[in-house]
Amino acid sequence: MLPRASGTGMLSAVSGTGMLPVLPALRDLLPRGGLARGSVLAVPEFGLLCLALAAGASAAGAWCGIAGVPEAGLAAAVGTGLDAERTLLVPDPGLAWPQVVASLLDGCELVLLRPPATVPVLLRHRLEAVLRRAGGVLLVAGDWPGAQVRLRVITQRWTGLGDGHGRVRACCAEVTADGRGEAALTRTRWLWLPAEDGGVTLADPVDIPVPGIPATRTSPGLRAASAG
Repeated sequence: MLPRASGTGMLSAVSGTGMLPVLPALRDLLPRGGLARGSVLAVPEFGLLCLALAAGASAAGAWCGIAGVPEAGLAAAVGTGLDAERTLLVPDPGLAWPQVVASLLDGCELVLLRPPATVPVLLRHRLEAVLRRAGGVLLVAGDWPGAQVRLRVITQRWTGLGDGHGRVRACCAEVTADGRGEAALTRTRWLWLPAEDGGVTLADPVDIPVPGIPATRTSPGLRAASAG
């Protein structure tokens, strides 16, 4: 059993608030500029966007759990701003993953989960009930019918690649968000995901790479790739 985030020695700087904060670059993608407690957010697959969504809450003092993502090492997580001392990793929860996730939801304010397969309706509802009772946020890397917010990367444009060679330095990504209720309105933003310094920031319109046209201000030699 995991200790509760609001228990002795695990008091979070964001305990008692109705929202968990996000990085400034992500605020305009979310209905109220943050992660509503008791809600589920879904991203089609695990990647930097998932870690970036968790980074703001972690930096503010929230305890975070990551389950079912063995490639999510602490070094990569810390690079996005997650606090290693407040991040619990369960790389392979095995067949008992629902119980593991329920325990993480009881002990952490944000849980990043990649389910091993399609989650049955009754199990999904049971975990959502735990989530509402605990007052945290569930961030799913994969499909979760009924998620309040869905985010995905539409297009990625990398800097540092030219004529088949060069070193990737940064990625400018078009990110869209929609969902249910107050999240029904589709929001789209261009982000550096990551920027050259490894951070996540809004992309200035004049700096957004245009396919086939070299950038003049920041990053020459660009190649666009669709993320589907």
